[in-house]
Amino acid sequence: MNALVPFLHRTRIAYFSMEIALRPEIHTYSGGLGVLAGDTARSAADLDLPMVFVTLLSREGYIRQEIGVQENQINKPNPWRPEEWASPLPAMIAVSIEGRSVWVRPWLYLLTCPVGNVVPVLLLDTDLEQNSAEDRQITDRLYGGDDAHRLKQEIVLGIGGSLLLRALGFRIQTYHLNEGHAALLALQLLRETHRPGGLGSPSVYDRPSVRERCVFTTHTPVEAGFDRFDYGLVSRLLGDFFDLAELKTLAGEDRLNMTRLALNLSGYVNGVARRHAETASGLFPGYQIRSITNGVHVQTWVHSELARRLEARFPQWAHEPEVIALADQIPDDEIWAAHQAAKVQLLGTIRERTGTELQLDLPLIGFARRMTSYKRPNLLFTDLARLKQIARDRPFQVVLAGLAHPLDDPGKQIIEELHRHIRALQDAIPIVFLPEYDMTLARMLVSGADIWLNTPLPPLEASGTSGMKAALNGVLNLSVMDGWWVEACVEGVTGWGIQGTPPGAGDAEALYRKLEDVVLPLYQDRARWIWMMKQSISKIGPTFNSHRMMRRYATEAYMR
Repeated sequence: MNALVPFLHRTRIAYFSMEIALRPEIHTYSGGLGVLAGDTARSAADLDLPMVFVTLLSREGYIRQEIGVQENQINKPNPWRPEEWASPLPAMIAVSIEGRSVWVRPWLYLLTCPVGNVVPVLLLDTDLEQNSAEDRQITDRLYGGDDAHRLKQEIVLGIGGSLLLRALGFRIQTYHLNEGHAALLALQLLRETHRPGGLGSPSVYDRPSVRERCVFTTHTPVEAGFDRFDYGLVSRLLGDFFDLAELKTLAGEDRLNMTRLALNLSGYVNGVARRHAETASGLFPGYQIRSITNGVHVQTWVHSELARRLEARFPQWAHEPEVIALADQIPDDEIWAAHQAAKVQLLGTIRERTGTELQLDLPLIGFARRMTSYKRPNLLFTDLARLKQIARDRPFQVVLAGLAHPLDDPGKQIIEELHRHIRALQDAIPIVFLPEYDMTLARMLVSGADIWLNTPLPPLEASGTSGMKAALNGVLNLSVMDGWWVEACVEGVTGWGIQGTPPGAGDAEALYRKLEDVVLPLYQDRARWIWMMKQSISKIGPTFNSHRMMRRYATEAYMR
């Protein structure tokens, strides 16, 4: 407990997230939501913000992806050893699930930034001898199990997390809910305001006081993506924890919608890009949904060769990313040399993992996203004959990566389709699929590719931080106009937009035209290409970083 003492009296903000990417060896993340939470924590440490982060331990991780002989995704276990990175705290609290006391213990991970500032991260664990065998598994696997298991995890995160903070001695003023998974936290706060009625008067809950303390960031831009639970299941797991009639007024009459619950109990709600806030406002009319566009932690995602050159000229670049605006002063040969070093590293990894030898002098298109239908990983392969024709005149290479959720069968089918396309095009276009996508591989991809392709079906992209990481490294974005790219794209300067006619249905043709007529020919004009690389770094880096994002949260959301 002594390790917590320096944080107890100064910490005022608690950030709750089902997943968080602290480092590659700690498998408590599945993708963009967790990586964003990790970048949030890294910037909070850099900026010395009075924050504590709360998540699940997930000692069995998410999944480790293998590609089988049938070119299908095989989900392998991906455990990690908490004792190598974190320390169990001598404290426990109990939450009631199905009428049983389920004990929760926090592990403490201290995230330290390069200048020495530290933020605490609490990882919640139910694998305790006091619990039944079933309950010990609640926090084992990220997003594992059925609806009942998911709701149990969200009970531990939201209700258990808030109780643990108080038991440990934290005095939290503001709670930040990163997506709806933590919405039961707000319900716990509301429960604590309950005043029983008397003489026929109804009981009273102080919703305004809870809304004053809660900030909610929504990421999912589609109604089908929100966590929902049958009230029968809610009653079975939570019993009389909260008045059911009152809960339905907050979370929906038919099912408990975690996003609606968070919306109704949060005084500040934001989307993660301007376009996304507009989309979310359409999904939830009547709520004020602001926008704070996501950002990425520059020191984590800029390749070491480019970082060395930035450091030499702008020693404060990592702490004050605004000075990256001056990166266009770096000589062309240094920018190119730094990029080539990153590309050599990526090509070496591709050779080691796949046996395929890609070429340094050919443009390399990178695509690495969660493998799911709306992100359209197969848009590039809509017309294989057209793609071959483009490659005959303007040769290029492609590297692909990404996981499909274990329960996302269409996403798994896309991975199989991609491998069929790779075989069909093997004599015309070198294409590789890299399995085991994680933070380490992501760092190499966003710095070593030449072109970063992003093809979501608009308006379903929330933000899209992989493109920000690429832009920081001078990798040029070629993306559908959605998410963050609507704000960052200056056509022919910071990258290129894909705008089909009609939107969505015409995107493949627009992509082919842009590749054939603009992007691939420009790669042969080395001076102009490097000029665009420098524009990408200097114009996107100062704005789309997590320091700027956290300063906005601090001033606009936390200090209301």
